[in-house]
Formats: sequence, structure tokens, C-alpha cells
Amino acid sequence: MTPSATANWADFATAEPALAATVEARFGAYTHHTLATLRKDGSPRTTGLEVRFLSGELWLGMMPGSLKALDLRRDARFALQANPGDGTGMGGGDVRIGGRAVEVEDAEARAGYVKEVKPPEPFHLFRTELTEVVRTYVEGENLVVQIWQPGEPLRTVRRA
Repeated sequence: MTPSATANWADFATAEPALAATVEARFGAYTHHTLATLRKDGSPRTTGLEVRFLSGELWLGMMPGSLKALDLRRDARFALQANPGDGTGMGGGDVRIGGRAVEVEDAEARAGYVKEVKPPEPFHLFRTELTEVVRTYVEGENLVVQIWQPGEPLRTVRRA
């Protein structure tokens, strides 16, 4: 695979189960997270978002006609930052996910999401294709950065 390859959540969790568990726990610790999308003019837009890990996928649900959904329809690239929580502890570290969002129109997939999440309808639903997962944390005196990309081994960088 090339660095531009993508993977779904299940692929990532199979490749790096410990990191995937840490990332899911960080997203599960809080309800609201930050999504970055690209506006028409190419400038970034950040907005709040709830995410779900279901059936081997990372799902992004949005209100109908929301600017973030329109951004993703136009340019599927996104970055998703887990809520860091109160203070500076960031138990489990700082985690972010980059990739592309694919809108889901399939009735069966949408019905499965509705059954589990019970979102207000109508709504936009996107599944994610991951291009990168990054975890940053402090270990002793070092800043540790773990970087995963599809088809590549997990890279760990330590900075004193």
C-alpha cells in the first residue's frame, strides 16, 4: 500500500489493536470532539461532533444541511481530534485521526446505525476511510508520538 491508501476502523484495529483500543477509549471518554473540514475556499473549518465506533467502522453523523456535511460532500478530507478533557492530564494521550469521509446512502447500513444510535432524523451519515491515526503522550521526560498509516508499520518517535 502507498501512503495515500486508506483503511476502515476494523483494518486499523486488526493492524494495531492496542493503539486502536487507546484511541477508542479517548474518544469514548467524552461525547463531543472536534472535526476539521475544508471550506469552499480551502480554508479550514472546525466544528463539534459526536462519533461512533460500530460494526468495524468509525461513523460521523450530522444534522441535515450542516456546513460540515456540505464540506465533506465537496471535499471528503477531514481531521478528527479527540476532546482532551479537563486540565492537562489527557489520560491516554492526545489522539487524532485523518482520512476521508464517505457519505452512506445504503438503506441497510443507515438502518443499522439508526438502530444503535437513534439519531434525530433526517441526518447525514458518513463512514470513514483512515489515512492516519496519531497518538501523542508524555512518558517520563519524553514526548512520544505514535503514527499509524495504512500498509505501514507503526512509527514511534520520542523527543526529550
